[in-house]
Amino acid sequence: MKGLIDSTLREGEQTPGVFFPLAVKIRIARLLAKIGIEEIELGIATPYDLELPLLMRILRRKIPGSRLALWCRCVPRDIDYAARLAPDVLSLSIPASDLHICEKLGRSRNWVTDTVASCVQRSLALGIGAVSVGLEDATRADVDFLENLTKAAAQAGAFRVRLADTVGIASPAAISTLVRRIAKGCSLDIAVHTHNDFGMATANGIAALEAGADWADATVLGIGERAGNSRLEEMAGYLALREGRSYTTENLRTLCLLVAHATGRQIPGSHPLVGEEIFTCETGLHLQGLTRNPATYEPYDPERVGGQRRLLLGRKAGKRAIQDRLQALGCTLPAERLEQVVNLVRHQAGSKKRPLNDEEIRKIISG
Repeated sequence: MKGLIDSTLREGEQTPGVFFPLAVKIRIARLLAKIGIEEIELGIATPYDLELPLLMRILRRKIPGSRLALWCRCVPRDIDYAARLAPDVLSLSIPASDLHICEKLGRSRNWVTDTVASCVQRSLALGIGAVSVGLEDATRADVDFLENLTKAAAQAGAFRVRLADTVGIASPAAISTLVRRIAKGCSLDIAVHTHNDFGMATANGIAALEAGADWADATVLGIGERAGNSRLEEMAGYLALREGRSYTTENLRTLCLLVAHATGRQIPGSHPLVGEEIFTCETGLHLQGLTRNPATYEPYDPERVGGQRRLLLGRKAGKRAIQDRLQALGCTLPAERLEQVVNLVRHQAGSKKRPLNDEEIRKIISG
């Protein structure tokens, strides 16, 4: 694996109603770089984006450690414009499925193959150092044709091919099979761009990397067209906390809060890695395990993602968990009194319809 490609500022901004002001784009990109995301896609190469040249100049100074990329249609004038902005990576995009080639463009497979070759060559001739070819709707394309397109891209000088699950129909097994098939006869880096129409975008991204893909796209909070994309915080979190990648996961929450505020979204309390409630526990058996060894019911330490453990005593709390809390409060009770306190804790928590805090528990003990 070579890294993650964040597309929050390109794919994410395609979400209906979402627009990032320049200052917010800069803050997002700087946080992505601070986390250690290897490539940041800043937007679409078009002169209609009046802020793009300034954004490129500013970020080239402020985040020299991350590669700056632009997405671009296989259109000569767009490529010419992109070259003037001098991105580190230019990601060309072209349809690969017959549905898109014929129905959307009214073109042929031969036209697509010729266009890939000519556009990669044009990009390199204009001085762009690294050219990637994105194959739109790859998961619905003929696999033999995909292989021909990757060969054409390689012969023209591209360094990477990006397989897009444009309508989110792939499963982890399907995307893994596709990646392995393309990798067999491909000398290029392989990337995947996964959509979340069936709720599998993040899983598909991880599966593709495990199958041999070098790169995977993601967006913060998974924002994007329709049901969105793979979630950057989940991808980076899993790769860092389970696979040992050197992403600074402590900054994920700050990044997600920034994007949530800018897009008018709420982050659910149970949202993986960054939700406020994911380290909160009230269930008796789990409380007992967490009190003795947090690893029993936590896959990673809360501090790794800027979280905080909260162990609550409510109507579902078990006798052992309540006893452990009492000991932590400096109180040891005889068995008969302990049974009374346990019943009172459960009863009061049920009446209040919430867990009890330490002060309320002390009142029960002293009562």
